[in-house]
Amino acid sequence: MLPYWRLSAYYFAYFAFVGAFSPYFTLYLQSLSLSAADIAILMSLMQVMRVLAPGLWGWMAERFGVRLPIVRASALLSLAGFSLFFYLDSFAGLFAAMALMSFFWSAALPLMESVTFAHLGADAHRYGSIRVWGSVGFVVAVLVLGYALDRLPVATLLWVIATVLLGILGCAVAVPDVGGAGEHRESVSLRATLARSEVRALLGACFLMAAAHGALNVFYSIYLVEHGYGKAVVGWMWTVGVLAEIAVFMLMPRISRQWTMRGILLFSFAVAALRFVLIGWGVGSMPVLVFAQLLHGVTFGAYHAAAIAMVNQWFPGRLQSHGQALYGSLSFGAGGMVGGLASGYTWEVLGSAWTYTLGAGFALAGLAWLARGWPVSQGKNEN
Repeated sequence: MLPYWRLSAYYFAYFAFVGAFSPYFTLYLQSLSLSAADIAILMSLMQVMRVLAPGLWGWMAERFGVRLPIVRASALLSLAGFSLFFYLDSFAGLFAAMALMSFFWSAALPLMESVTFAHLGADAHRYGSIRVWGSVGFVVAVLVLGYALDRLPVATLLWVIATVLLGILGCAVAVPDVGGAGEHRESVSLRATLARSEVRALLGACFLMAAAHGALNVFYSIYLVEHGYGKAVVGWMWTVGVLAEIAVFMLMPRISRQWTMRGILLFSFAVAALRFVLIGWGVGSMPVLVFAQLLHGVTFGAYHAAAIAMVNQWFPGRLQSHGQALYGSLSFGAGGMVGGLASGYTWEVLGSAWTYTLGAGFALAGLAWLARGWPVSQGKNEN
């Protein structure tokens, strides 16, 4: 039987960490008097390790036929790495702690996605109903912390994140194992899969979509606070985006019956370009910011659901771990790293508005790559 609640609990805890870490850890780093460039470098280490580590972990999972033991070990070692933040405040020390935590934390999600699809089997369409609990975890964390940090010292964040990491470890232990990563071998090779133009176009476009989100992920909370919004408002703004994401995840089975995955992805990239222009130039208007956050349902919810569905389809059987690792490494890893580092330097040189406009440019480039590399005729055959 599908361990629905145990899988859902893992996603809840995993993305509760993201909800506590991504929007607010930049505020903790800012409290240590670090520059925008230093903050961008530190936060981009998460993406750097998502480039380097998933391939190694995916190879180990296939080589030794284990996935969940690696997920569990990564949770324990991530907690150990994060504990160093309690004792360090220099840039060099923070850099080492972030690198250590990120290296192990990056192992978890691609392998857990593979485990989830292995449990789902022929019911892969139910993925959204499990993944949506990750969005719920994000909302709970970002909203509660938004109010809490208006009243408590920002250093309280360290204790909250450490507790969430401990919860991730508990959930990883509770998830039952499933067949080894090397089972169900397929005749298709990784090289043949990557030779397909639509596969390369999707992976390249995903890189650019993650780069487009770089400034949002690194500076959005700082951006709002600097323009006079309170931390509770920051929490609500993140929450609005993820509530839209949840709605789209729940509607994806219906949406996918009306649209091809190619069509969903192209629409998502076009909306992303609009969203980042609105954020960059409309920060003085609450209605504009709220509308831009509602678009997160498209620029992440619909985008991620469609992209991961195609990865699952194009990388079957033994290639599943490789496909998930490539998707994570090239998009959230390499793309997030490039977008985060670029925003760290343009933020101080060009200003926030042009930094978000650069993000819109990344999205448009991804739209062009996807439209050119994934033919319409091929897209009609993808469900």
